[in-house]
Amino acid sequence: MTASRVTAPLTASLLAAGALVALPAPPAHAAGSVVRVTGTQGNWQLTVDGSPYQIKGLTWGPSTADASRYMPDLKSMGVNTVRTWGTDASSKPLFDAAAAQGVKVIAGFWLQPGGGPGSGGCVNYLTDTTYKNQVLSEFPQWAATYKDNPGVLMWNVGNESVLGLQNCYSGDELERQRNAYMTLVNDITRKIHAVDPNHPVTSTDAWTGAWPYYKKNAPDLDLYAVNAYNAVCDVKSAWQQGGYTKPYIVTETGPAGEWEVPDDANGVPAEPTDRAKADGYTRAWNCVTGHRGVALGATMFHYGTEYDFGGIWFNLLPAGEKRLSYYAVKRAYGGDTSRDDTPPVISDLSIEGDASKVPAGGDLTLAVKATDPEGDPITYEVQDNSNYIDQSKQLVTLPATNLGGGRLRVTAPDRPGVWKIYVKAKDGKGNVGVETRSFRVVPPVPAGTNLARGKPATASSAQTGGGDCPCTAANAVDGNLATRWASDWSDPQWLRVDLGARTSFRHVQLVWETSYARAYTVQTSDDGQNWTTVRSVTDGNGGVDDLDVSGTGRYVRVNGTARGTGWGYSLYEFGVYG
Repeated sequence: MTASRVTAPLTASLLAAGALVALPAPPAHAAGSVVRVTGTQGNWQLTVDGSPYQIKGLTWGPSTADASRYMPDLKSMGVNTVRTWGTDASSKPLFDAAAAQGVKVIAGFWLQPGGGPGSGGCVNYLTDTTYKNQVLSEFPQWAATYKDNPGVLMWNVGNESVLGLQNCYSGDELERQRNAYMTLVNDITRKIHAVDPNHPVTSTDAWTGAWPYYKKNAPDLDLYAVNAYNAVCDVKSAWQQGGYTKPYIVTETGPAGEWEVPDDANGVPAEPTDRAKADGYTRAWNCVTGHRGVALGATMFHYGTEYDFGGIWFNLLPAGEKRLSYYAVKRAYGGDTSRDDTPPVISDLSIEGDASKVPAGGDLTLAVKATDPEGDPITYEVQDNSNYIDQSKQLVTLPATNLGGGRLRVTAPDRPGVWKIYVKAKDGKGNVGVETRSFRVVPPVPAGTNLARGKPATASSAQTGGGDCPCTAANAVDGNLATRWASDWSDPQWLRVDLGARTSFRHVQLVWETSYARAYTVQTSDDGQNWTTVRSVTDGNGGVDDLDVSGTGRYVRVNGTARGTGWGYSLYEFGVYG
């Protein structure tokens, strides 16, 4: 089980850098709430000032400076709790805005390597006394600073680090580090209890497999916490089989994530539809509330306005536009939906033609079926994303032609690889339906024969190792778009192919990897020493370059003179067509 990657707050980055954080003296606040975990084995409840409290929450995405802007909306959804991943000097506006709306905060403290698989920031929890002493000092001081703020519900130490430590260690050392990490969590918990006996302390990880470490090493935790998405309905049985004696909360949950869905026909995770995502929140909440007397509530993921790859996958209101999932959470938490205008629903989205062979720079036509529950007029926006090519999370809006009948035409990217296309259906009232599909961009097939394929190739340099290398010159003429030539990181660099005899050609196709040439020439030679330029390019932007040229020679060379990135030059294919 894993969870979304969430950037640690300022405190975490300062800790990772070993910086000391100036802590203000605890300010005067209105009297804070007294929060308790009460009851007996399997019959627990959370109380706030003596009254039962079930956490109906969302993880918090906007900046703390915008807390007063968004908190009334959360309150209208029936949300009574928000969860954060870090607590520092910037947290006060969030606590204050929450308290003003009767909402409370599960306030996080970030420990490295937070965030589960793929996360960095390794710490040696056996030997790094400087780091441990720093967090042992700082976290309790922040608890002391805010403990009397009525917006505080509880403290949460760490996020997914038990799982995340597998990125730093293995074998017996991994076990030692996990035990040492949880021992530190317990030491922090005891210090927080000493300065703030009126708020519980928990700790979050990405899987219930972390809970045995909690049970062994952190007896002072008041309750456990876990991030679980599609697997949230398995948490109850894991708790029962583990023989645990403390209740828990779910601190991230919702629809299935990338790591929990099958791949689509293009080999990338098949993103659930908007309807499936909305159902995922309903299902998650039903499974949490179904573990009565043990699961004390959840903060589902994510009240975020971020508008990127992850934001479209999970956020309830990317760019501030509300989705079906927003209203599903509102219904689950008992918010009043009687006067709500709800989003358009996209019931089908397809790519006309073969989505596994979309010609670079060619037309891409989408067929969309969408309706609006209230009959509002629908407008469309089309965007693409290259996450599965270069890990970019950004969405780029494409000029789209509405062909009528739900058909939209855009120009496909000219960079080969698997892309995602998104269609947004808007009702003009702040609501949006979003669906996405993947498609694979391939180079157009030039007419004629590729004279360079399989012929001897040489280059000024080639990367011999790292990543998918060795990346030899021969890789650029093997007809395989999964292999590439990659040069050193300097200018100039060249790649040449020996056609075997003096030959005439009329077309050159260059299929660039991310590391492309901004400026280059195509040259010919009969002896491999004296070169004639047949084409110059000064405004290259990567992707696929299809060049109509007229040349004759035994050797054909692409000579890069200015790189388009800080890396070298890299070609998937260098085709010469007669």
